[in-house]
Amino acid sequence: MSSDRPISEFSASMSARSLGDMSELGTIQIGVDIISAVRRNLGFLRTVADSHWLHCESTLSEAIRRYEELWMPLISDLMVAGASPPMILPPLDVEWVWFCHTLNPVSYKHYCETRFLKLIGKPSIFDEENEDYAYMRCKEIWVKRYPTQSFENEGSSSLRDEISVENHELFELVRSHKHLYSTFSEPFRSEIIYLIAAKQRYKGFLYMLQSFSDECSSFVPASDILLMWLTHQSYPTVYAEDVKEMQGDLTKVVRFGETVKAMELEKTKQLWHRTFRQPYEKAGGGITMELGRAVTSNPLAYWEASDSDVNTKYKSMMSRFVLEVCVFLQLKAQKQPLQQVSSHEFLCLRTLRCHRELKLNQQISRLNDDSWHKAWHLYCEFGTKGVVLEVRRPNGHCFKGSIIKKATTFKWNDLIRAPSLTLERQLNQNLKVVVSITPPVQAPYLLKCVPDKVIDDSGAMVSDVVLKMNQYRPQEGRWLSRTVLDHGGRECFVICIRVGGGFWRRGGETPLPVKWEDRVIEIREGSWSYIAGSIGRTPEQRKW
Repeated sequence: MSSDRPISEFSASMSARSLGDMSELGTIQIGVDIISAVRRNLGFLRTVADSHWLHCESTLSEAIRRYEELWMPLISDLMVAGASPPMILPPLDVEWVWFCHTLNPVSYKHYCETRFLKLIGKPSIFDEENEDYAYMRCKEIWVKRYPTQSFENEGSSSLRDEISVENHELFELVRSHKHLYSTFSEPFRSEIIYLIAAKQRYKGFLYMLQSFSDECSSFVPASDILLMWLTHQSYPTVYAEDVKEMQGDLTKVVRFGETVKAMELEKTKQLWHRTFRQPYEKAGGGITMELGRAVTSNPLAYWEASDSDVNTKYKSMMSRFVLEVCVFLQLKAQKQPLQQVSSHEFLCLRTLRCHRELKLNQQISRLNDDSWHKAWHLYCEFGTKGVVLEVRRPNGHCFKGSIIKKATTFKWNDLIRAPSLTLERQLNQNLKVVVSITPPVQAPYLLKCVPDKVIDDSGAMVSDVVLKMNQYRPQEGRWLSRTVLDHGGRECFVICIRVGGGFWRRGGETPLPVKWEDRVIEIREGSWSYIAGSIGRTPEQRKW
């Protein structure tokens, strides 16, 4: 939907608009609880990714047959005109084909209206208990309607017949989304505050698409916006109603896996900046170019998704949380050459709690006038508290002996409470900075094993101190010990390895080696109980 107003007038009115205003725009509506829908879809996509059998060609061919011949006629007959879709869910293979089909709304709508004379929607089921009920209800209906057709996919290699052209198109569509989950596999994607911010940015994207559709041939969605868009599309009747005023504009949005030109991505960034005066990319909403494709997820660190909190199992370990951070800079256009204004100034980034040598520098002279420059993209421990950005001027050679001219602090707790998890500050008259983060999520532990003293069978270190405390009764047995420290330097485990027998007194007793099959390895949770100085006892043995 284009505007008849001049672009200059449009730009002036846009500059004061923020993403928070999107909720006030009556033209941008989302008729489904999209935050709950995204969380449900992420779990579904993870299940699909883990179900390797589902991606075999024979299984997929059978799934498409079941989808077209069994499922779609079934749900079409159950749908009542003007009513919500029936509360049933098909088996996993059929639901996967259905989900992928809806991600091409034009093709899906044509398919439904050609075969069933109506658009078939998907029920909004987000509660696990309701989902189980809907699945079992579907099974009951399926068995009654198709007594000779198994509810579960029992495809075999004999079903690998050549399929029709129409089916082949659907087959390729489903296969092209095989790795869709890997784009959104980071654990912060399902956090509520992240999804609230993503919803606002998605509505902003739709607004920008309406406003500037005539200025750009392709609009490239960032990863958080893409996640919202795909989820919105997966509810076909709701999506069709919500976007009926911008059907033509939406054909310009780059779909998942499509080829995109670098200039189109740059144009999308410029339009976003013109509309909202913020960088288009953000932490958890990045986008890069790779082999002519838009890659919306290129994590800098390994994320391990888990449904359980290991802190509840290993209470001796210090919790470790990590967040993604992006720092963007914008230099106001200068009337005089940059070299005359701030040729010697540079920026220094550090975290509030870190080693004093851990600093990152950026020369201001490298910034482009009036455009956003991604200066830093990093992952930080939540325990670092925040980042400090300083404008410095060298007082000697290179970056040594510099003096601080201006400084500002972005605390993680302030960013978590900020709209879209983003804060903007004016560093000086010419320099603006925007910092965005993802919600902190539990990260894999960093453990270090360090050697410790030899212990006896009771777990006490072999020492004169212990010998004296035992009234000089000899200590029996020889065990090697290793202490495991977590990322905070906290003792969390002691590993004990039995290597010898015999007694130890203050003298020259020689331990008796044990046979290899008699060696014992014990892992004891907790820290040493120190008796005197560095002399102590291991924690009580835990049964594993």
